[in-house]
Amino acid sequence: LVLKRLSDARRDHDPILALIRGSATNQDGTIYRAPAGSDQLSVWVGPRAGDNGRGIAVDAAGRVYVAGGPSAEVRIVDPAGVLLAELPTGVAGSFLNDVWIAPDGAAYVTDSALPIIWRVTLGASGWSLQRWLDVAPTITYTPSTTDFDLGGITSTPGGHHLLVAQGTTGQLWRISLADKQIREVAIDGPLVRNADGIALRGDTLYVVQNFLRRITTLQLSDHGLVARTVSVTATSPTRTFTTAKLVGGSLLAVDSTFGLAAAPAADRVLAFPLPLG
Repeated sequence: LVLKRLSDARRDHDPILALIRGSATNQDGTIYRAPAGSDQLSVWVGPRAGDNGRGIAVDAAGRVYVAGGPSAEVRIVDPAGVLLAELPTGVAGSFLNDVWIAPDGAAYVTDSALPIIWRVTLGASGWSLQRWLDVAPTITYTPSTTDFDLGGITSTPGGHHLLVAQGTTGQLWRISLADKQIREVAIDGPLVRNADGIALRGDTLYVVQNFLRRITTLQLSDHGLVARTVSVTATSPTRTFTTAKLVGGSLLAVDSTFGLAAAPAADRVLAFPLPLG
């Protein structure tokens, strides 16, 4: 497997933002970024007591949304790094894992501990976080509090549905934005257990399987209800890749090696040249 540094995949693009999981405390919520042409991450938004961070997304206005993990809140930061909103779920045990900006402009957030998908919107009265969908009638969460159920999230081609990954069972689910109907995606091949970050380009879905240390490439069909396994790519046994984004001809993946030093390593975000396999 060929890996490239961040600069090789990011030339001539705007600076990327990478939320680093697994710092010394894993609870400070620091956001790092690397400018185009650089392979060295640096602190963009510094730590703050009580903050945490998992998935990250940027909307069309350049605002950054951070899913706060066990802090059970979504933070929104403007392009200058100024905190715009801090939105707690207010529900005990909530663990916000990943966030996605859908074509409707809202941010949808998975909860890995509670069977809920949250929705962030900006209205006349300001920012709000709503309990958008209770998935429990269809998606069974595992009882252990150490498991992570729904994690990675993205939109299907056309933007009419969300795709979410269930890491514990390895299932994928398609959810209609219009009527909230939930349907399982039929995977033609092994289930994607330990699914973490997912990224979609066209009909090709990349699933980062953290502790299994592999990335599975799936080809979607039937409006996102069928997924054919194209390849399974092993990653380094000494790294734990989690969140991933598609940039140019590469899949950028965050190495969330738990217990990494507080100072960001130069290769903490790596580029996997496409196609994989």
